Amino acid sequence: MNAPHPAKVAGIDSTVPSPAHTVASAAASTSPAAPHNAPDAADVTDAPGTPCAPGMLLQDRLAGWVSDLTTLHELTERLIRTDCLADGLQELLRAGAALVGARRGLVALEPADGLGPETTVGLGLARADLGHIETVPRSALSHGRILDGLPVGEEGLARPDLFAEENLDPRHREVAARLGYAASYALALTAEAGDGAGGTEAVRRAEGAGSADAGRLGAAVWLYDEPAEPDDRQRHLAGLYTRSAVPHLTRLLEVERTRASMATLAEELLPSRLPRVPGVRLAARHRTGPRGGGDWYDALPLPDAALGLAVGSVTGSGPSAVAAMGRLRASLRAYAVMEGEDPVAVLSDLELLLRLTEPARSATALFGYCEPALRRITLAGAGHSPPLLIGERRTEYVETSVSAPLGMLACWEAPSVEVQAEPGETVLLYTDGLLRRTGDTADRAFARLHAAAAGVPRAARQDPDAVAEHVLRTVLPDGKAEAESAEDVVLLAVRFD
Repeated sequence: MNAPHPAKVAGIDSTVPSPAHTVASAAASTSPAAPHNAPDAADVTDAPGTPCAPGMLLQDRLAGWVSDLTTLHELTERLIRTDCLADGLQELLRAGAALVGARRGLVALEPADGLGPETTVGLGLARADLGHIETVPRSALSHGRILDGLPVGEEGLARPDLFAEENLDPRHREVAARLGYAASYALALTAEAGDGAGGTEAVRRAEGAGSADAGRLGAAVWLYDEPAEPDDRQRHLAGLYTRSAVPHLTRLLEVERTRASMATLAEELLPSRLPRVPGVRLAARHRTGPRGGGDWYDALPLPDAALGLAVGSVTGSGPSAVAAMGRLRASLRAYAVMEGEDPVAVLSDLELLLRLTEPARSATALFGYCEPALRRITLAGAGHSPPLLIGERRTEYVETSVSAPLGMLACWEAPSVEVQAEPGETVLLYTDGLLRRTGDTADRAFARLHAAAAGVPRAARQDPDAVAEHVLRTVLPDGKAEAESAEDVVLLAVRFD
């Protein structure tokens, strides 16, 4: 049997059906407003083959429970399909709004262990709206009380009519009137011991920090446009949903922390800023995968007003690849200072070091000895993609010798090549991750990169930063440049004045 749709709450039509009440409807049919030909309750219960009232009541309750369980299952399935923290928080807000009959809300993420991240995500609230809410004293907000550790209980904190509260904070009254909400309902997001590995870890860290509200992730609050509050059934469903959602959000939080740590580590191992050398201007772009990767770039001043340029990639991903990348880059810098004018010797030394210290790992690398005054770069590559020369009258790949990656042969050596640039031309160095992230075959990826470089607007060619940005966004359109991928991306643009 299908349960009827519930009544609107504060003008919001809930998507969660309420349990049917057939018995109450049958009893209501005996009222004076019932049709004259409707049977009375006695006729219904005494008719042969007609279920008695207790049986109908039980059937109604069972139908309501099945409907509730189905709804919770569907909402939970949607949540567990999210694979990043931002999406998970948005799904929590959407599901909670449907369960409690609200239209807007926000979740404040503030883990009790103090390790972050701390953020506020809104549903139906613009960034400016969230900014207004943040101007309200924390103790005056429902979710602020939860974050401050005040007891709320599993049933949550309901404020059915904010403007009727005698002690409502004046700033809260002003913001609520400005944003157009009159009531709120808040729930704590707390991980309990045994909620999976992530939840247990969060609890352990919070307890180790001496927190009174161990395992707290944050708080969620939903806002009503009119005075209203969820009924007992809606509160029960919302509590069940949030308790089942918190373990998944805790795991997403741990993943987000790991990604942030790996990204920070990778960035710290790369140049914090590019050198300023007369006659040449530099720009770089770096996108790392969620687990951290081994792609790197470098630019370091050398004697005689020269400049050492390098891009490379270490096989693998994760902390070990990032650490290997840091060691390899540091070693290359040392070799570049000693014999940078001979790029082949630099890569030969690097190959020997890699083979002796990390025999199970290989790497690709491209090193260039740049002489800005002569607009010349002497290049040597080891299994790396050729640079791209971008100018007003030409856009072409630099022909480099075919060579194996470092660590693949007993002894590596390949001839170097010279690139002679014209004034205003840009040499683009990049890693293979840029090509692989397109998802195309190698030939099509190279063609796409060439077309993107040839299509750089004339005004943008004067700025290497604009050139790098245009190439990145054109080769990886539709947000692929920012989307998570297992492939690192490195671009190093060198423009000659």
